Amino acid sequence: MSTADTTVPESHSFEADVTKLLHLMVHSVYSDKDVFLRELISNAADACEKLRYEAISNPALLGDDLKARITLLIDAENRRLSVEDNGIGMSRDEMIEALGTIARSGTRAFMERIQEDKGAQLIGQFGVGFYSAFMVADRVDVVSHRAGSEEATLWSSDGKGSYTVTPIATDEAPLRGTRVILHLMEDAASYTERYRLERIVKEQSGHVPVPVFLVEKPGAEPQELADGAALWVKPRSEITPEEYTDFYRSVAGQFDEPALTVHFRAEGRHEYTALAFVPGSTPFDLFDPDRHGRMKLYVKRVFITDEAEILPRYLRFVRGLVDSADLPLNVSREMIQESPLLAAIKKGVTSRVLSELEKLAQNNAEAYIKVWETFGPVLKEGLYEDFERRQTLLGLARFKTTASGGAWRSLKDYIGSLKENQTAIYYVTGTDLARLEASPQLEGFRSRGIEVLLLPDPVDSFWVTAGVDFEGKPFKSVTQGAADLAQIPLIGAKEGSNATVTDSVSSFIQSVKATLGEAVADVRASERLTESAVCLVASETAMDRQLERLLARAGQLTSAAKPVLEINPRHDLVVALANLGEDQQALREDAAHLLLDEARIMDGELPADAKAFSQRLARVMRRCVP
Repeated sequence: MSTADTTVPESHSFEADVTKLLHLMVHSVYSDKDVFLRELISNAADACEKLRYEAISNPALLGDDLKARITLLIDAENRRLSVEDNGIGMSRDEMIEALGTIARSGTRAFMERIQEDKGAQLIGQFGVGFYSAFMVADRVDVVSHRAGSEEATLWSSDGKGSYTVTPIATDEAPLRGTRVILHLMEDAASYTERYRLERIVKEQSGHVPVPVFLVEKPGAEPQELADGAALWVKPRSEITPEEYTDFYRSVAGQFDEPALTVHFRAEGRHEYTALAFVPGSTPFDLFDPDRHGRMKLYVKRVFITDEAEILPRYLRFVRGLVDSADLPLNVSREMIQESPLLAAIKKGVTSRVLSELEKLAQNNAEAYIKVWETFGPVLKEGLYEDFERRQTLLGLARFKTTASGGAWRSLKDYIGSLKENQTAIYYVTGTDLARLEASPQLEGFRSRGIEVLLLPDPVDSFWVTAGVDFEGKPFKSVTQGAADLAQIPLIGAKEGSNATVTDSVSSFIQSVKATLGEAVADVRASERLTESAVCLVASETAMDRQLERLLARAGQLTSAAKPVLEINPRHDLVVALANLGEDQQALREDAAHLLLDEARIMDGELPADAKAFSQRLARVMRRCVP
């Protein structure tokens, strides 16, 4: 056994990003410092729950200390506050891993966000947990004794760039568990006042599933502040909105208000209780490719794991827990993923969450739109991944369209506005809403009053290709294949406005095709253009051009398909070019290439050959100068 006077502390440096982050937390970001206590209590509760789980297979870990507890110890004279638990504890290596690294997968994204949102209450949004202690303490000591171990360790840091790890005698540590000692800053001395700690615990941590006690001064008797009753086992009628919010913040590690609370008990063939929350704001790592769901699994109130895939990935923003009465307490984490019971729970909880979202959309459209604006791009992943629930998700989807005036529209709204002879739901994909609205490919649809969905999210290019339909109407890209608009009349069309293409224009289109050769798949007269001279589309059998770009950028496409150049046969420029004499062949050839480059530019691309484009443009402009 090591002793404190014969050991030398090991010094370690935080990662560079962590050092900067701690500085920002203390000096720039947070307006409400009370949240540090909730974070430390949540960590302590997790440690107690992990011990309960490990003790199922190894009861000796509990020893004679069977009841989990969290204790706040006040030492006002020395301006110290300690948060102690009798949970699983940490070994030396676990302390270095857990306390020396922060926000592993998203530190840089976190840094960018908090520098943009200075002054905001961001602590919960980013789950930085333990490190919030440095908002009120100029030094933090963590003493931990892992259950079943003969060693104890002291971790210490001032939060300014490094920390030390020192072996200590076990009699200097808790019998089991962890003690976090905060050496409070002078302006944080009020955190040694009983009434303030009691208020914070009841407001923010009153429903953690572990009792919380307070020792008002060294040697005093512990007094209970929270009884550790699991909120989710109570009937909904006995729980106030404030209690739900408090529990949400505790279990989700967020500091906002939940946008939706889903609490139900399933009975019958399988019995379980679910308490789930849709957050009111976007978690910073929502689009992290390694991010999984944040639903905890309990069995008879014993914490099992937070790694069970209870919800599909497109609902990964939902926070909460499931408590099963049917799973065995000794179930292994590996067996959980293969359990038929868990599959049934996953199906039931997923269906209920989507059902509650449907009810919210019907009963409170304004609140639902806020949820969609926050999580819509993630929910749309389900349109590609979850065939079984695709129609439900399509019903939940909301879109900006060419007819919505900036408002959100449902597909049911869209179907209700179909034009006579319209057989498809039309859409256009891209990366920018303003650019989509200005797409020349939309002109023919607007002139006929046909509504087009504007899809600016990357996932949109994938789900629309998955054979999706809504109420029997397939989805069709306005930038792919023929427009097929001839059967839908123009709005306020005048006689002769849709006249047959003249022979001279048809001849010009054929000459453009001959001039461009292998640069394009085809050149044809356009039904979709009414104002612009040209546009590019994909052929009927080719991949949509936006999807093609996404796959190319991801390195999953070696060569792109050649586009189709569509020419507006009634455009003044096209008619003028078509009427040029045979002696103007050089000009017609330059014009053919410039029309293609114009179409590329309008499609958000660059000319294929910038030098040739510049030379052709100069020749044409020179002809206009006397």
